[in-house]
Amino acid sequence: MPFRYRMQKMLDFRIRKKEEQLQEVIKAKNEVDRIQGLIDDNNLEISGVIQIMRTTADFRMMDSYDKYLKHLYEKGEELEKQKEEAIKALEIEKEKLTQCEKEVKVLEKHKERALEQYKAEEKAAEIKQLSEVAVQKYFQRSREKKEEEAIENNEES
Repeated sequence: MPFRYRMQKMLDFRIRKKEEQLQEVIKAKNEVDRIQGLIDDNNLEISGVIQIMRTTADFRMMDSYDKYLKHLYEKGEELEKQKEEAIKALEIEKEKLTQCEKEVKVLEKHKERALEQYKAEEKAAEIKQLSEVAVQKYFQRSREKKEEEAIENNEES
């Protein structure tokens, strides 16, 4: 009889749950990367505006440039806050993934132990069966010897 793990459905469920959580971690990581890209774009725009302001800007436009730079810095601070929140969300998702991995490993260990126990039981049953066959052969041989001895004793007499 082949090995059948009685909690296989639960193990499959936990594996699916772990894979889904891995997808959530990937989504959270992509969100962090997206926000970092926006921060980088904002920083490039700030440096571009500063460059333009220093080289070609008319002195009458300085106030507008200052306001725009202030807006870009505020946008950068807001993006940094969003990035921190996204990183926190990513850490939470990673913790959930770690928990799911632990749950899967527990059941996998349980399955391994159950398989080892099954193999031990199968081996014990096989040994018992072989032992019974050996005992039967031994008694059959001893009976045959007794019969042969009885026949020899009858022929001698």
